[in-house]
Amino acid sequence: MSTMRTRSRFLAGLALTAALLAGTATPATAAPIVLSSGHVDVIDVDYAGGALTVNLLDDTVSPSVERNPADVVLRVPNTAKLTVPGGSAWSFLGTGGQAWVLPQASTAGLLWAGWNTTEVPSGVLQNNRVTFKLTNVTGPAGFSVYTVSGGTPTVLFDSGNGLPDSLNVNRNTHAHVNWGFDAAGTYTVTFEVTAKLASTGATISSGAKTWTFDVLP
Repeated sequence: MSTMRTRSRFLAGLALTAALLAGTATPATAAPIVLSSGHVDVIDVDYAGGALTVNLLDDTVSPSVERNPADVVLRVPNTAKLTVPGGSAWSFLGTGGQAWVLPQASTAGLLWAGWNTTEVPSGVLQNNRVTFKLTNVTGPAGFSVYTVSGGTPTVLFDSGNGLPDSLNVNRNTHAHVNWGFDAAGTYTVTFEVTAKLASTGATISSGAKTWTFDVLP
């Protein structure tokens, strides 16, 4: 066999191997969508055919888009940093008197983050309500969700005093709350939404869903 023919077969073999490897290569992962200002419903609950589903409703675009929470990063800029009010009622929030908060009122340059159960029809769930359960938080410090009325906070979820935490939410609710972070860094926050069917009493669940918050120093 000539040297030229041997070399040609060798090169052909290399080309075939390269093609096979290319065919089995792992596709590149798409970069997450970063949202940093505007209206979002972090927990957007739908019900259909006996099943609960949870997405993130992105209202920063028109028309609004339902997104998988795993595909989104919610950014909390340093303009969200504030001084925590004094008093024991605020002891759940912050480190060294400072915290980062996405507020329950619409504020320019920050996410206006809430939740939504308006797509849950009446009569299909017991008591016409679902339960939000905060099951896990990872991050550099504590995470909390709370409302404020008359200067007094009401804590709805707080990772600092143990998990899980649960909250009953009526159907047809669209609400905004404060989302608090005790330090800068990356947080992952896992919720599960459950309910009982009015017809059978069976418990249904959205399964665990995890959201990522990027809190800037």
